[in-house]
Amino acid sequence: MVRSVTPAGRGSGPRVFQKSGWGGALTGLGLLFIGLVLLGWSAIHRISGLAPRLADGLRSVIGIEGVARLEEAAYGLEDRFYSVWRRGEKPRAYWAVPPENGGSPAPALPAVPGSAPGSAAASEPMAALPPPQALPGEPTVVALQPLRPAPLPPSLPAPPSDAELPDVPAFRPFAVGPLYAEVEAPGDGRWVVLPEGTPAADAVMYKTLLHPDTERAWAELFVVALDLRRIRLHFVPGTLEPQTTLPEALELPRPGRIPDEQHVAAIAAFNGGFKTEHGHYGSSLGGVTLVAPRENTCTIAVLPGNALRIGTWGKLAEQAQDALWWRQTPDCMYEDGKINPRLAGGHVRKWGSTLDGETVVRRSAIGVDAAGTTLFVGISNHTTAPALARGMHHAGAATVAQLDINFSYPKFVTFRESSQSKLRVAVPLAEGFEYSEHEYLRKASPRDFFYVMDTSMDGRTARN
Repeated sequence: MVRSVTPAGRGSGPRVFQKSGWGGALTGLGLLFIGLVLLGWSAIHRISGLAPRLADGLRSVIGIEGVARLEEAAYGLEDRFYSVWRRGEKPRAYWAVPPENGGSPAPALPAVPGSAPGSAAASEPMAALPPPQALPGEPTVVALQPLRPAPLPPSLPAPPSDAELPDVPAFRPFAVGPLYAEVEAPGDGRWVVLPEGTPAADAVMYKTLLHPDTERAWAELFVVALDLRRIRLHFVPGTLEPQTTLPEALELPRPGRIPDEQHVAAIAAFNGGFKTEHGHYGSSLGGVTLVAPRENTCTIAVLPGNALRIGTWGKLAEQAQDALWWRQTPDCMYEDGKINPRLAGGHVRKWGSTLDGETVVRRSAIGVDAAGTTLFVGISNHTTAPALARGMHHAGAATVAQLDINFSYPKFVTFRESSQSKLRVAVPLAEGFEYSEHEYLRKASPRDFFYVMDTSMDGRTARN
């Protein structure tokens, strides 16, 4: 209740009055609405699979564009809330970085004119080193020579069985350091062997963390580097995505998981690209086209002999006719060490499909270094498309393709043997990402994904 002074001529002394019933009711309803919105947003971020189910249901009511606008507005509100709530927050480190796992020191690079120490331009390794042994404008090429290939899914032709892997030095990515000194967390840009405890001589995977946005200390990019000399990358269509209407593709078996006989050699898996309705990006497996290719898109392809290529479709179209598989994404963010002019110019909508590319959201990306020996996979929190691109490039990727966005889809898991069941189970790269221990193994995925096999484990007998 509020006290007011009685106007002159109407008696003396104070009197008491209450707010009108309608005003109090409206205030209560407003607070209830805000509470329900916050509760719903919290549930989306805590209940696995809730966000995609809600989005799919809403699309049937308000359409694809309507849901995209709703998501964009929600992420915009979240970003503005965090800009106030998390102001002054220090960048977070998710794991300790022992000196012995810090990675080799990066070679000294000449400074980019006009760049300041600690800036992206000054610290990005690819900015000063042109791609070796690559013709200008040609896609990055990786030639893999597996040892004893494990059986491939029935839809894929087997690679040559007599190929041998030559002696190569142990894998250790360059320690690139933080992207921006002002948002550096301990260990940023230094590589830690993955899985933990793997002897350095046997390591084929490393992880690092970067903070790619000076305006958001809570923006994070987790990057995994994989030795392309010792791994094989596979593509698996989901049970539902990519959607296809092509007669031949309708007959293609789609279990949506890693074949049982390959569980023992599978070491990691990560999400695929956009749903078909969000851009109609093409894909093919074993010579069967699921979705027709689009021009001027970034394409990930594995050719006979397990040669991995990432580049613009126009440069890969002819070779892709014989590819074991290929999967398209939005335009390459970086290609052969050069940033996409549209991305550099602020025209970033393409990398969010119907969502604005400036939307601050969880994203994922794939890339390869200029030498063609290291594959990079990144998953992020609270990042724009330019921040994701800068971070992947800083980590060492000369060519970068964005994969997927939104809270539920980007993920990277490794596989280990469960102490209880003795089955292989999934382990997340970092806390806060949706996953289940049966992810990609026994749990069929409705969305497409990629998985990684260690060629040193080829020929082992599956135990699960």
